[in-house]
Amino acid sequence: MTAPKKRKVAVFDVDGTIFRSSLLIQVVDQMIRDGIFPEDIQKEYERWLDREGHYESYIQGVVQAFNKHLVGVHYSAFADASKKVVAAQWKRTYRYPRALIKDLKDRGYFLLAISHSPKTILDKFCPRLGFDKVYGLLYEIDEDEKFTGNIIEEQALDKAYLIRRAVDKESLMLTNSIGVGDSESDIPFLEIVAKPICFNPNAKLYAHAKKERWKVVIERKDVIYEI
Repeated sequence: MTAPKKRKVAVFDVDGTIFRSSLLIQVVDQMIRDGIFPEDIQKEYERWLDREGHYESYIQGVVQAFNKHLVGVHYSAFADASKKVVAAQWKRTYRYPRALIKDLKDRGYFLLAISHSPKTILDKFCPRLGFDKVYGLLYEIDEDEKFTGNIIEEQALDKAYLIRRAVDKESLMLTNSIGVGDSESDIPFLEIVAKPICFNPNAKLYAHAKKERWKVVIERKDVIYEI
């Protein structure tokens, strides 16, 4: 039996790299509007908007609030909030990765999205952009379809591991592979691909990119340039 022909792969982070915000942040905001979550996360958000707090502190606050308040929530409520967010915001993407995704799709690349956002919302967002496979966090539900607060597979936090798994399962090759990320959490998977691209990187990723001589692309308003 002839082995399947291996395909080239392009790997994209989602939040802040493709989507101009964070899907997790947006679904938390939606669940606050829906009356599912309390509004206590808004104080940290306001501090960040006023530049009195750090984004890292804010996003960690969002993650902690999400994990805490998700316990006991019925899956359907979360799925409905995710659906609302994607329906309203799926076009809010950066121009550079959007064009790159289309070009790579046309060239026969296997498109892989890897994110620390919940897979439920990623499964609604990523296929609209043409992705072939999506990895995100899966949260455990009990027999009543309510969240327990546990993550089903902790290895889903390891983006490098997920790429290797996809390569094995989907008959992919890393030769000429491309990876696009925006923060230091993407460094492990950018080190695996043949052509790493740091898009609108934060300070830690930018410093690493300059050291490794990785491609850095900046999109500001209607201008896209390399530095």
